[in-house]
Amino acid sequence: MATLELSMQDEVVSEPVRRRRKLGLLFWFASAWLAIVLTLAILAPVLPLQNPVDMDMLERRAAFSGEHWLGTDGLGRDEFARLIFGARVSLTVGLIAPMIGLALGGALGLLAGYFRGRFETLVVGSMDVLLAFPPLIFALAVTAYLGQSIPNLTLILGVLGIPAFMRVARAATLTLARREFVIAAEALGASPARILLRELLPNVILPLLAFFLLGVAVTIVVEGALSFLGLGVPPPMASWGSMIGEGRDSLDVAPRLAFLPATALFLTVLAFNLVGDTLRALTDPRQGAL
Repeated sequence: MATLELSMQDEVVSEPVRRRRKLGLLFWFASAWLAIVLTLAILAPVLPLQNPVDMDMLERRAAFSGEHWLGTDGLGRDEFARLIFGARVSLTVGLIAPMIGLALGGALGLLAGYFRGRFETLVVGSMDVLLAFPPLIFALAVTAYLGQSIPNLTLILGVLGIPAFMRVARAATLTLARREFVIAAEALGASPARILLRELLPNVILPLLAFFLLGVAVTIVVEGALSFLGLGVPPPMASWGSMIGEGRDSLDVAPRLAFLPATALFLTVLAFNLVGDTLRALTDPRQGAL
């Protein structure tokens, strides 16, 4: 008996250890990078940075110096300040837009996966229509009608993300809707609202949150692409995508103006992907030992 109890205790203790080992060094490096970027973006207004929109035509494309740590861009604006404030814009859009998709798409997927029938057909069909509509045309139409701004850009990307979150939520709900705990709740007379909120939502939210991090990475890339094409935030506001677009005119004389924001964008997207993939693997029941 003593040997059996010791072995059971070892299993209980070793489970958190195994989970920590599954995370790996890349996960912690990615988390540290995201923490640094988020901290700088949040504290940007109170940090001792130069004004990112102040121009000095006599200091165009200046090299690294004590006054300008990363030099200046083609209009004499401080590159380091624009990089930090650009992170603020890119992360704001990258985080809020997937929240719209998570809230609306997750709710629709949860309802469609549980109630099934005509409601599911209507939801899936409408999402297929939205997926079939060219995203760039949709972005151009909304931007032309509402104008260029951060809220409009966030709304566009949030709406475009709804179908993906709906499908993840619906797939998770379909696998859980006929499980024993849901059938037991129905047999005890629980209302559909109680089953959705108390039984299904806590189990569906885990894969949704893991997918949310991957959605953040995709949204940051899409925002950068739209800003690069001139459909993102209006000038003189900075985002990483608009900085890359502005830096392409200086590739022959100052390639750092395009490579610095591109590197920041690449590392941030890679970090979100690594963290999201790791959490998805940990929350996927198919990869567990059940």
